Amino acid sequence: MKIEKNTIVSLRYKLTDAQNNVIEEPDSPMVYLHGGYEGTFPKIETLLDGQDVGYEATIQLEPNEAFGEYDPELLKIEPRTRFPEPLEVGMQFEGVPDAEEDAAADDTDDEPLIYTVTDVADNQVVLDGNHPLAGMALRFWVQVEDVRAATDDEIENRHPEGGESFSFGMPNDDDGDDDEEFPGGALGGNDAGPRTLH
Repeated sequence: MKIEKNTIVSLRYKLTDAQNNVIEEPDSPMVYLHGGYEGTFPKIETLLDGQDVGYEATIQLEPNEAFGEYDPELLKIEPRTRFPEPLEVGMQFEGVPDAEEDAAADDTDDEPLIYTVTDVADNQVVLDGNHPLAGMALRFWVQVEDVRAATDDEIENRHPEGGESFSFGMPNDDDGDDDEEFPGGALGGNDAGPRTLH
């Protein structure tokens, strides 16, 4: 079966920077719904369209084709008292605690920003809302492992059955709690579940 709109694609990949330093090479394939559902980057979908199991290629994505340019406006300095203890560099938070100016935007489709703690001082915390890979040109080696027709439910839900949203360098929120804090922080992760790139 060839990759076309409304197929589920299992894809092995290796992600490197422009100097071929490995950023991520997971053991399990990422799985996404092909056809403009934002399951992966558009340039990767275009490359894979019409391909079959076994196809492999390397493709470079410039920052504007991947995680965007680095935006210094997304750096924030907050009082340390707004954060739980212990607080460490690398911890991640959804939005900024008590950020009331965003309350009016609750009815938009924008996903909340994930802020990473980049520095902790005696009474201040530096937060970076940029994706950890923002501003970087990235190379993907991809190999198609499997292709199958998507079910009606998968098409309606816009992602593979059991597929979790996955963004490089960001944690999966699969434990179901709604706490502000996102534990972890390093790129990658050892989760063995299906992945989607976006």
